[in-house]
Amino acid sequence: MRLRGGAASAAAMLGMVLVLAGCENVDLSGDGGPSGSVPATGSGRATSPLDNPDGTKPGLAPLTSDADRAEARDLIEKVATKGRGPRTGYDRDKFGYAWMDSAPGGIPFARNGCDTRNDLLKRDGEDLRFRSGSDCVVSSMTLRDPYTGRTIDWAKSRATTVQIDHVMPLSYDWQMGASRWPKGKRQDIANDPLNLMPVDGPTNGSKGDSGPASWLPPNKGIRCSYAVRFAQVSLKYELPVTAADKETMLRQCGG
Repeated sequence: MRLRGGAASAAAMLGMVLVLAGCENVDLSGDGGPSGSVPATGSGRATSPLDNPDGTKPGLAPLTSDADRAEARDLIEKVATKGRGPRTGYDRDKFGYAWMDSAPGGIPFARNGCDTRNDLLKRDGEDLRFRSGSDCVVSSMTLRDPYTGRTIDWAKSRATTVQIDHVMPLSYDWQMGASRWPKGKRQDIANDPLNLMPVDGPTNGSKGDSGPASWLPPNKGIRCSYAVRFAQVSLKYELPVTAADKETMLRQCGG
């Protein structure tokens, strides 16, 4: 566990500020949620990827200190490189159906009775409301989107306004070696919360299957964190990245 100086006192001070001043940009109306939907509290607080190596904590907080950015570069340096292979044979279904709850490799949230998409909405959303009679299906929430820096008031009736991004895209995975994996391992990377981020839908659509050399989040403040998360997935699954992608990832963290 990495210790941050003054973290406890800072958290206590933040809690006092919120109590006294209230929270901005939180949709309390439950717009789009069905009658009788059940309110809940989501954490929604962005976490440094260096403090979140399994992806179970919410968000993607900026890395701003010299020490954190040096640690980020050290991690990215461990990533192997090779040329991007052909896309031949790629199909989303070869990574399992979306969003399965039965990935076999012991990844976080698997086999908990709730599908991967809703697991991720619950992880990152605030002011969660669930479909009546369910503690799984999120009907509305507030998302603080790391890729744009915007706050999105989301409802299931407008589902595509928030999409779940595969940080290391599945087609990219396929071209970098996943085409030779057993299907179970492909199901794991497709549903691993380390590789998944709820974000603004149109922004995610603009990414496609790009690596960091071709696409980075518009929010420049989290680009180093994005590069770290890309590297974490690469290292966990022993997938290389292209030399251009690695160079770009290092540059985001001052390398």
